[in-house]
Amino acid sequence: MRTVIQRVSGASVVVNGGEPRKIGPGLVILLGVRETDTPDIIPKLAEKCAHLRIFEDEAGKLNRSAVELGYSALVVSNFTLYSDTAKGKRPSFSHAAKGDLAEPCYEAFLREIGKQGLREVQHGEFGADMQISLVNDGPVTIIIDTDDWKKG
Repeated sequence: MRTVIQRVSGASVVVNGGEPRKIGPGLVILLGVRETDTPDIIPKLAEKCAHLRIFEDEAGKLNRSAVELGYSALVVSNFTLYSDTAKGKRPSFSHAAKGDLAEPCYEAFLREIGKQGLREVQHGEFGADMQISLVNDGPVTIIIDTDDWKKG
């Protein structure tokens, strides 16, 4: 699985033209599932995302987590995180998991991130048309790829 995590001062997602689902300070987490992923990694990934120390402490160092500060998270599924641009100008998404794997993984990630002690978790909907608005604070953007964990 691959996540792009942005430290935000605020964010929202609009799903299929509905009412915005908003958070104040916290994290926007884009989650992509690879065709070879298995759900067993989800608890570790959720814990890692929620407890990343990417917020400043009193000394200005990135030493505090969203959980410590009582912040929120906005989670959105995003198959395009597994785009392959090696050939041509049109990205291939052949490594992104199909819905029968990706959707249950996304739903499991939402359950696990909800157990981490964040103030609240808002989210998009798998496969829906969504518009995300955010103010990236810093900017701080972190990428986690669970395939990297296997390397060593």
